Amino acid sequence: MKIKDAVVALGSLAQETRLAVFRHLVAAGPEGVAAGDIAKKLKVAAPTLSFHLKELEHAGLIRAAREGRSIVYAVDVKAMRALLSYLMEDCCGGRPEICNLDLKGAVCA
Repeated sequence: MKIKDAVVALGSLAQETRLAVFRHLVAAGPEGVAAGDIAKKLKVAAPTLSFHLKELEHAGLIRAAREGRSIVYAVDVKAMRALLSYLMEDCCGGRPEICNLDLKGAVCA
């Protein structure tokens, strides 16, 4: 990942609603969530949610797919991994054990 891509991705996450949407989609996994269901869960008006989804999609962190009358959004796992790898690649001078991240048993396939 290039620094400009990381800045765009991090910038898109640097907003409360977008971060909540992204975390919700990460929890949902690759199956994704319909836009209407995201709006209900996070209590965000549809036009506002649409704006935030477009920002996350523009940053390459999520993807959209039409399923019937709904648009289903899902985290782009490859992009998320690239961002995390970029942030951690020089962790603690090449000693990642110092970071000792506790991901509460999180496993990404």
